[in-house]
Amino acid sequence: MSAIPGELLIGLVSISDRAAAGVYEDKGIPALREWFGAALKSPWRMETRLIPDERPVIEATLIELVDAAGCDLVLTTGGTGPAPRDVTPEATLAVADRVMPGFGEQMRQISLHFVPTAILSRQVGVIRGKALLLNLPGQPKSIRETLEGLKDGEGKPVVPGIFAAVPYCLDLIGGPYVETNDSVCKAFRPKSAIRPPAA
Repeated sequence: MSAIPGELLIGLVSISDRAAAGVYEDKGIPALREWFGAALKSPWRMETRLIPDERPVIEATLIELVDAAGCDLVLTTGGTGPAPRDVTPEATLAVADRVMPGFGEQMRQISLHFVPTAILSRQVGVIRGKALLLNLPGQPKSIRETLEGLKDGEGKPVVPGIFAAVPYCLDLIGGPYVETNDSVCKAFRPKSAIRPPAA
């Protein structure tokens, strides 16, 4: 939990052997930083990690971000395909208290609108303690599409992005109350769960 009451602490983990080794520049964390800067109205800050595709390192990083740093939400990018070095889902499941299958299902549904190989993605969503952990794609364009969903020419949602459900999920597991900029991603809550704007 963040040291500042009501502040959302987000852990961003980019998982890539080559980016971690400095072979090329990581694009996942900058894409997420930009997206959250536009999408969130509530106060937030982030903890970032750039690590290789090593399952013990991934597990230790996720545990550290939740248990020690106190992140409410942890997002990973990369390592979710079928290649031998893609072990992010296994590492995520290994540190989970509960699995949230709907997140992975919806991420693949969104990506299938663009590429048939979306069915090869093994992204998962889980809960550890009072934190939500989600595996995202590695490409900036795919990250944005997964979080925001698909919109028509007038900007109306056609397929909901996964982030629309994240604030209410955080409510239910004891996280901070998160508000979004509707023009980017409209958070959905039952009417009974909506709080009046802060004075």
